Amino acid sequence: MLAVGRSLLIRPAGIAFSGATLLTSKKAWAQALEVESEEFRLLFQELTQGQRVNEQRVHLSVPRLADNGHSVPLRVGVDCVQSEAEHVRRLIILSCRNPRPLIARFQFKPMQTQLSLSTRVRLNGSQRIWALAQLNDETWWGAHAQVEVTESACLDATL
Repeated sequence: MLAVGRSLLIRPAGIAFSGATLLTSKKAWAQALEVESEEFRLLFQELTQGQRVNEQRVHLSVPRLADNGHSVPLRVGVDCVQSEAEHVRRLIILSCRNPRPLIARFQFKPMQTQLSLSTRVRLNGSQRIWALAQLNDETWWGAHAQVEVTESACLDATL
């Protein structure tokens, strides 16, 4: 699978991440979303159709410190075997400070393997990155991680 303007690698392997992987409590999840802008919270609610986002099945890995925001490595994995009975239908990557907060949106079909993808993203300064996965049973799962960026990228919303 290839996203426009991004290289994407989907691996049929176990999930092993390093870097700023973050598993959060329900309270920490709500607090993290609460400090984001109103515009970002509205986008978040629109994308998840206002449904509750659960934790612990999505693993997001980004470096805690990125020298520049032009090419920040990002890995996402979901604890879910991609079978007909249970699979990730949609995966969304969000940035709370980029001019265009929707970094990527992927759709998947059952693949009989665990979902793991790697890519690089542009970030407009230090911020929290969000990964949201919707399963075929319509439940949402997610994770977020903070990235400190020393040199910003994507300063405006132009293509």
